[in-house]
Amino acid sequence: MQNQINHLQIQIQILREGAVVPEYKTSGSAGMDLSACLTENLLLPKGEVVLVPTGLAMAIPDGYEGQIRPRSGFSTKQRIIMPNSPGTIDSDYRGEIMIPLLNLSGTDYHLEPGTRVAQMVIQAVVKFPIQVVTELEETDRGSGGFGSTGK
Repeated sequence: MQNQINHLQIQIQILREGAVVPEYKTSGSAGMDLSACLTENLLLPKGEVVLVPTGLAMAIPDGYEGQIRPRSGFSTKQRIIMPNSPGTIDSDYRGEIMIPLLNLSGTDYHLEPGTRVAQMVIQAVVKFPIQVVTELEETDRGSGGFGSTGK
């Protein structure tokens, strides 16, 4: 299996001038950084969501997905998060990767060109057949929802 993974690659197409090719910053990094592809600062108004272009399209191998997640330093220091975290880039999507950012800080934020705003982790996708049934097997937990196992 590991040998098969070593032969896979992600093809990246640069769509705009100034796009930054993603990279793993350390040998232990799980995610590759994605940067804002901008020609000038982009206003992120407080309390609003803005789609940030990366200037990149990619071909992720069939059977995998790209999970787009916040970068911990950027999100915690600036109080800017991804409202759909993690986002999914499907293997058959070929459009520009856009990063939705929500500004939770108390002031507007000016995002600079090239700022690393998110990271992408590649994960295998398992698809199961779906079976519609009239009832489900019983478990100890049953239908206990949020917080039910912490009591």
